[in-house]
Amino acid sequence: MTAGYRSPKAPAVRSGPRLGPVFVAEYRLLLRSVCTKGRLIAITMLAGLSVLTAVAIALADPFDPVFRGVGFVNGNIATLIPVAVLVFGAAVLGDLIDDGSLVYLWLRPVPSWIHVLAAWLATVTIVVPLVLVPVVASTLFIDTSGSLLAPAALGGFVAVAAYGGLFVTLGVRFKRALPWGLVYILIWEGFIAAAGKTATKLAVRSYVRSILGSMTDTHLKLGEFSLGVGIVVPLLVAAAALAYASRRLAKTDVA
Repeated sequence: MTAGYRSPKAPAVRSGPRLGPVFVAEYRLLLRSVCTKGRLIAITMLAGLSVLTAVAIALADPFDPVFRGVGFVNGNIATLIPVAVLVFGAAVLGDLIDDGSLVYLWLRPVPSWIHVLAAWLATVTIVVPLVLVPVVASTLFIDTSGSLLAPAALGGFVAVAAYGGLFVTLGVRFKRALPWGLVYILIWEGFIAAAGKTATKLAVRSYVRSILGSMTDTHLKLGEFSLGVGIVVPLLVAAAALAYASRRLAKTDVA
């Protein structure tokens, strides 16, 4: 080999799209698509009703405000928060699959988990300020000391994250996900979960109640788990659900 010899430059390999910008762009697109006026008005009205409920509780007998505040937060976690997550989470990808428009998101060769994770983040982004923040702030009407702010915020966020994973997956798996989600919230978690220990372990509500009970030293029915278990298990369930949704979406005919 002679001195100064340089090997020919290898041809540049064309790389795929960078996942970061693609994820951000898809997240914004899904966020705009799911925020319809009807959904926003309906959920905002429910959140407003929750605030009025807190005011009514505060004007009632002030005995044991912590206990009353925990009951208020527990009621919202049992109904308002999962319903709000269901309305947005099941629709964010489910609507696109049903009308066939999800195919336009597949024009770039990106992994399916990008779509699923963007859908989950869009759901959380909507529900946290629209529902969770008013619920957490409303606890100040009941207990002005602010002792309920941290338990309500932590329990509520875990609930939003966990239900978000479940209901985004539900929207990918079923064409009419809303009725199935209501069955889970109202029938399974509302009645069946109280029937035995096995059913209790399959209800997100029981883990969130454990968070509230542990942080406020209040006994709640079905809230039998430790604080760590109450936080970790729902988040693991959400991650597993999103992983399944990614695999399912990769095999789904979206055209």
